[in-house]
Formats: sequence, structure tokens, C-alpha cells
Amino acid sequence: YVPEIVRLVSPLAVFLGAIYTTSRLAQSMQLAALRSAGVSVWRYARPFLIAGLAITALLLAFNGWVVPRANVVVHEFQNQYYREAPEERTGSEIVRQLSPDAILSVGYFDRDEASAFRVSALRLDTASGGSPTGVLERLDAAEMLWIDSLGVWRLRNAISRTFDARGAERLETVASLDTAFAVLPRDLAQSDRDAERMTLPEAYAFVQSLERAGVREKGRPVVSLHSKLSYPLANLILVLLAVPMASRRRRGGQAVQLALGLAVAFIYLAVQKTMEPLGFVGDIPPEAAAWIPHVLFGLLAALAIWNAHRV
Repeated sequence: YVPEIVRLVSPLAVFLGAIYTTSRLAQSMQLAALRSAGVSVWRYARPFLIAGLAITALLLAFNGWVVPRANVVVHEFQNQYYREAPEERTGSEIVRQLSPDAILSVGYFDRDEASAFRVSALRLDTASGGSPTGVLERLDAAEMLWIDSLGVWRLRNAISRTFDARGAERLETVASLDTAFAVLPRDLAQSDRDAERMTLPEAYAFVQSLERAGVREKGRPVVSLHSKLSYPLANLILVLLAVPMASRRRRGGQAVQLALGLAVAFIYLAVQKTMEPLGFVGDIPPEAAAWIPHVLFGLLAALAIWNAHRV
């Protein structure tokens, strides 16, 4: 759980650090001295900007590769020991489009064993370039098992049927057959939480596979993918927001600055957590749900720095 907690609290921690540092400079009149010497807000905000960019880059890699690997263990633990498992581990009556002329159907898939039962694969006739006009080949198998070391699916008790232009059928029975279907085990037993335990490239490929398969309800995976990119930006945005907020002396000193900073940071995080469920269910585009909070507070930070520069 530690990497996920680090991911969640890092923007708040960075923001409070920037608030504390800037408010100390303001309360001791050092920022006032800099301003009277002609040093602009842009100049003394530059170290904060550099630090924010470095932290954002670090958290982007952390959020895109480290957190997903930890989430694999977290989700396995939850599914094994929670009384009500957060997700189903099996799937039934699954249909996936492998390519424009190939369709795979699975009667039952066991995610833990990476095995499928009652499997059928069709290769359609799309020579005309339009809609399929018929079936060229059909492959049926009682069981299909994923061989991870080879990266192939192994069919057992397979029956291959080939049809020519006149509709004549040629039948062949094979006890074991290895195939390279363009589908992975995670593509068959899809869960709303799959993208949370995938690295950034894996999550992108997963969303692409959902789009190819024509899956309609893909809000949560899309939000998760874009959150891997957008959430680290909160570190940079909150740093840039902290500098103008804390650059003025206030009654109550640093305690007031920290309280105000906490309020702003929690509003920022609350807006994010409010927008995400709307993207999950499709009330707003999933991409917008992941990016709108950061765009809004990024504009707010730019406006705050601009106002501080004019004062």
C-alpha cells in the first residue's frame, strides 16, 4: 500500500513544503527586500519551478511504473482475503474482435489459471473490402491455455473447419495446437481495476484493445490511464500556486498560511475525486474527468503568479 499512499499524498506534501518555505521568507521580510531591490516574482519563483518539474518527472515515472506493480499485490490480497472481493476473477460468454476479419468467442474464462473453455475462432471473408460475406475458417476447442513462456495460446482437442468458395467443408481434428491469437489473458477477463495495476504503456495498450473490441463501458480504464499522466502535474501546479499565496505577510503568521494552504490543497484533491466517478460512468468524457481539475488549478496558479507580479 505504501507506493499508492506516496502517490496520493505527494502533491499535498510538496505544496505544504512550498508554503512553509515561502511564508518563512515572507514573514522575515526577505521577499519584501527582494521585491524592493527589483527582483520579480518570476525570478524568486524559478527555484520552486525547477524543483516542481523535477518532482513531477519523478512522480510520473513512479506513478506509471512503480505504483501499478504494487497494486498487483494489493489487488491480489484484496481478492483473496476480503469477504466481498472487489472484482470477479472469471468471465463468461466473452467475444473479442482480434482483427477486422477475425473474431474470438469464449464460453468461460478463468483468470487465475489463464485458461478458457468452449473456445471458437472465426476468420471471415472480407476480400470485397466491405462487410464480411462469409466464413473462411472456424476453429473450435474444448480448452485454451495461455503458455506464458512462449507467449501463445495452446488449444486442446481442437477442430478446424475450412470452407472454400463453394461452401465445401474440410474438417481436421488436432489434439494440441499452439496459436498466436492477438489477445492476452487480461484482454479476456477484463475488470474495471485492470488499468490500475498496469504500467503506463500497458494501460495504453489495454485501452486500445478495449476500443478495438468495441467495449462501451471503458470509463474507468480510460480515467486511470489519463490519471497516470495528469496526477503528477498536481505537484508542479500546487508548487506554483503556493509561491504567490504565501509570498505576502498575513496576520497570524505561518499558521494562517499553512491553514489556507491545506484548504486549497484539499479543495484541489476533492475536485479530482469528484470528477473521476463522473468519468467512470460516462457523465462526462473520461479524458476530461482526468484533466479538468489540473487545467482549472493550473490556470488559477498562473493567474495568482500574474497578480503577485503586478502588485
